[in-house]
Amino acid sequence: MTELSDLYSQRIIELAATIPPAGHLAAPDATASAHSKLCGSTIAIELAMNGDRVTEYAQTVKACLLGQASAAVMARNIVGSSDAELREVAAEMRRMLKENGTPPGGRWADLSALEPVREVKGRHASTLLAFEAVVRALDQIAEKRGAHEKVAARD
Repeated sequence: MTELSDLYSQRIIELAATIPPAGHLAAPDATASAHSKLCGSTIAIELAMNGDRVTEYAQTVKACLLGQASAAVMARNIVGSSDAELREVAAEMRRMLKENGTPPGGRWADLSALEPVREVKGRHASTLLAFEAVVRALDQIAEKRGAHEKVAARD
């Protein structure tokens, strides 16, 4: 069984402390939010992309320490990431927490600090909020582009 000291480790506290201030983009391509009914944590994000790469990102986070830590890692790494990379990191996080998968690596390796959360199912949702919101925003952008391509093809 995971101890609270493992769940709220010094590394998670350090990550959460690096969360950037809330902000907004002048012209986001998509906005999305995610909410944990269990703990009340919420994240709202704004995303701008050029092609399949994120060029700007802003977030407003009202979450527990775990949600703040994952949102801080997201904010630090998202600009320059591709749609495919972000979807894969989100899938890796879900697998890490729900299927005993390995944590994300590379520049996302700090997310491994959240690995003890897998033992506390009630904290999965807050830990995944940033990823859920980003995937929702990516889906919105893909949908808009698909609709735009259909209109262009008709013209």
